[in-house]
Amino acid sequence: MVSPFSSFYISTILLPYPLIIWHYAHMHIETSLTEIAIVITAALLCGILLEKFKQPAILGYILAGVILGPSLFGFIENREMVFQLAELGVLMLLFVVGLELSLRSFVKIWPISVGCIALQVVGGLAIAFPLAHLFGWPLNLTLLLAFVFALSSTAVAVKMLDTIGELKTETGRLTISVLVAQDLAIVPMILIIRGLQPNGSLDIFWMIIKIVISVGLLAILVWYLSRRERINIPFLKLAAGHVDLIPLMGLMFCFGTAAVAGLAGLSAAYGAFLAGLVLGNSQKRQILIERMTPIYSVLMMVFFLSIGLLLDLNFLMQNLGKVMMILVFITIGKTALNISILHLLRQPWTMSFLSGVVLAQLGEFSFLLATVGQEAGIVDEYGNNLIVSLTVLSLALSPIWLSTAKRLHDLAPRRTISLSRLLNLVFGREVSLVMRLYNKLRRRGKPRD
Repeated sequence: MVSPFSSFYISTILLPYPLIIWHYAHMHIETSLTEIAIVITAALLCGILLEKFKQPAILGYILAGVILGPSLFGFIENREMVFQLAELGVLMLLFVVGLELSLRSFVKIWPISVGCIALQVVGGLAIAFPLAHLFGWPLNLTLLLAFVFALSSTAVAVKMLDTIGELKTETGRLTISVLVAQDLAIVPMILIIRGLQPNGSLDIFWMIIKIVISVGLLAILVWYLSRRERINIPFLKLAAGHVDLIPLMGLMFCFGTAAVAGLAGLSAAYGAFLAGLVLGNSQKRQILIERMTPIYSVLMMVFFLSIGLLLDLNFLMQNLGKVMMILVFITIGKTALNISILHLLRQPWTMSFLSGVVLAQLGEFSFLLATVGQEAGIVDEYGNNLIVSLTVLSLALSPIWLSTAKRLHDLAPRRTISLSRLLNLVFGREVSLVMRLYNKLRRRGKPRD
């Protein structure tokens, strides 16, 4: 029940708030502060809107970026500042992945998880090469897209599992373990992309050295931490009596280790992940998670909003047919691939099916891979726009695909032959709802005698 005070606050302050910001934006007073207010308000309202429709808030943040970006209203002039904060958001994302990773649980099922991601990368190549042949993509873009196709979205997958009540079941645990393996695989993927040359060749020697060092260091660290109790880190012990210093200590570890890894020629993202992995197995793990979650949430909001800023609606409209064709091919291909891989790894059919469908979308790390590809000079503006468009649409449509696939699975024993009958059984409720709404609006629009 909404209290009278809450109703008064919403109606008199929150709802007119965007209009107030609009007014100040056009007065050009305190531009930077106005832009921050616009960004936060738009992200909040869009996040609330998407959550109301039982969708992840990250889709709302992307929507806010599209609305504020150059494709629509163009409110944000200082995009460079947003992108710099988004880069910090990427580091925080990998840091938190390491921080929350339960090594003991992961080690128990690592053969299935690692086997799954290895086969997903091979399957990504199988999906990418026919498309590359059809559209004439160069080898370097094809390889990068294969990595993009292999990854799924942790945020969206977890939200869907929670919505259908499968998050804490065996299916949920299987899906989460695969997502964790995908998060770990992002490190060698980044190193391989950085080793690619603009002409499509590989700097084999240095790439192999970097991968061996990074994977070897990670394996030693996982082996060491999984066999010990929670470790005691002196810096965290010093900050234990000062609660306000703990998040600063976490940020120091995150960005400091990222900087060292970057200077060593590995990857800043790899360094941030290692920092999270070490702190996640310390005695202060829980308080670190509690204190750093608000910082992480804000930076992730900026990260996903920056994706919306990057989405070029003109590119999407001009290439809509091609983008949708590729998206359908990827979605169906990934679903079939995931189900087949999990079933091949001797998982029950029902678990393989549901987990495979939940993992069918492209992931948020696609944006990171596209950025790394641009920095390495192997992805041009067209390739970046293609990856961003495909990923945004895939994230947005994944709940619809889950519902569709589950209905198709339920209808499979009926052996429906007629296509029209099949479409009616799958989408009958939605079509009926739209028709009722249309008829109601039509009756209201008719003039009364």
